[in-house]
Amino acid sequence: MKITVLGATGGTGQHVVRRALDAGHHVTAVVRDPARLPIAADPRLEVVTADAFDAESISAAVTGRDAVVDTLGPRAKAQATVCSRGAAAAVAALRADNPSARLLVVTGSGHVRDAGDGPLTRYVLKPLIGSTLLRQPFADFARTERIVFDSELRWTVLRPPQLTDGPRKPYRTALDRNVRGGLKLSRADLADAIMVALDDPHTVGRVIGLGY
Repeated sequence: MKITVLGATGGTGQHVVRRALDAGHHVTAVVRDPARLPIAADPRLEVVTADAFDAESISAAVTGRDAVVDTLGPRAKAQATVCSRGAAAAVAALRADNPSARLLVVTGSGHVRDAGDGPLTRYVLKPLIGSTLLRQPFADFARTERIVFDSELRWTVLRPPQLTDGPRKPYRTALDRNVRGGLKLSRADLADAIMVALDDPHTVGRVIGLGY
């Protein structure tokens, strides 16, 4: 499979690139600064310097690929539109150049309150956090998902909870709802879930909740 990874130098993006290469896929890593991608040279890895927020800039990197994985995320509060801007560019590029490709986009579970949450999380913790500390990132997750849902592409959205740099271990998933009590997930396990979803056509047009 030919896979393009947006946000390839980020914590999750690096794991996705490594996992995809280990699985034998051909990977196009879209980066702003190649020096920030600490992954050994591989004949199946192509590193492309491009602006992930510009559909024209990433056009060549998504054309002819089987899937595009968008792992873009903010590193600071001032970057509160990173996810939606990246998703908008990916959607526009795929619509123009490769509409049959898979699109997998990472958002988060914090902005969604549904039956998968326990009562305390659903009615107390999420409303409190979503109206204060994480108001802007949560709003951007919602904007991102609307862009993806309306894209008419072969999309899958992955909603992890708080991400960590911990080791891989068993995790849980749920389709179209949150994972009850799933408050954390390692980036390594998020990358694993992305690769599993890529191989599963039943996840097209679905949201995957994640957590331990």
